Amino acid sequence: MYSNNHSQDSRLREYPDTTSPGSTDFEDATGEIPYGLTNDYMFRAVFQSSNKALRGLICSLLHLADSEVTSVEITNPILLGDSIDDKEFRLDIQLLLNDRTRINLEMQIANRLNWPNRSVMYLCRSYDQLNRGQDYKDAGPAVHIGLLDYTLFEDHPEFYAAYKLINIKNHRVYNDDLTLYVADLTRIDLATEEDKRYRIDSWARLMKASTWEELRMTASEDEALYETAKALYYTCSDEEIRIRCLEREEYYQDLRNYERAIEQERSDRELERLEHEQDLRNYERAIEQERLEHEQDLQNYRRTLEQERSKHEQDLQNYRRTLEQERSEHEQQRLEHEQDKHHYEQQITQLQLEIEQLKLNR
Repeated sequence: MYSNNHSQDSRLREYPDTTSPGSTDFEDATGEIPYGLTNDYMFRAVFQSSNKALRGLICSLLHLADSEVTSVEITNPILLGDSIDDKEFRLDIQLLLNDRTRINLEMQIANRLNWPNRSVMYLCRSYDQLNRGQDYKDAGPAVHIGLLDYTLFEDHPEFYAAYKLINIKNHRVYNDDLTLYVADLTRIDLATEEDKRYRIDSWARLMKASTWEELRMTASEDEALYETAKALYYTCSDEEIRIRCLEREEYYQDLRNYERAIEQERSDRELERLEHEQDLRNYERAIEQERLEHEQDLQNYRRTLEQERSKHEQDLQNYRRTLEQERSEHEQQRLEHEQDKHHYEQQITQLQLEIEQLKLNR
């Protein structure tokens, strides 16, 4: 367990401040804060070094009066200032409140798009603490508190939200032992009157403060805030802790660069995909245009064939009519010729009779 009497707290204050431009006294410090509370290592160092600050933060976040808190103990203390070989080293603070409620408190500045799953996983791990043979009723409440330097749900931004297991139809709480809290440090403007009454907005402004002047102005509102601000000031004087904070910033900078590179690669691939889809659409349009032109040519060819067929049939009909006309004329001529022949034969017969008659008359 870790408490405010731990030797680590006194070790932090042995170092003179080398970060303040002109003074070693917190009240006179001016200028930019080298590492604020959104640096997850500094966040861990400050609240591990001051139980009073930690107690005040927990009371504010859980809407508790100071009299309701008998103890706040850190169950996973680290040796502040020691080097961290693993960049994924967990800096979340695991707490035991009033010897019963387990709390996981975490500062997170990088949106890795996995917070809902991650926070639920951590919450379940905190809850699953029963030993073999213990009754389920002995399970103590578990709380996960995420202080995020980004908006978790862009479509529904909220400064401070609480989540529980509930019946989705009538909203009845299924079990009051599990609670998730999420504070969006970028949306202090959305703080409700209840948030302000418990000074959660003030804690958020303290964590986002970038200068000593801004920090002191916010810290003046409350004793726990002031204790946290002083702890931050003196913690910043520890060279080893500053090195760890720098390493964390470099880690997150590398992570952001990597994420930007990944995003750039994703954007490039997306652009290539869009260009490929555009080329495919252009190709399909060209194919469709060729098909339409081919169909048009085919229709024109069919119309031409139909026109030629109609013309040929018309010519054939004309030819047949001409043939029929000629046949009729020939038939007429034949009949006339037959008529003339018959008439001529009659004349010859008549002449022959007349000749015969003349011969007889002689």
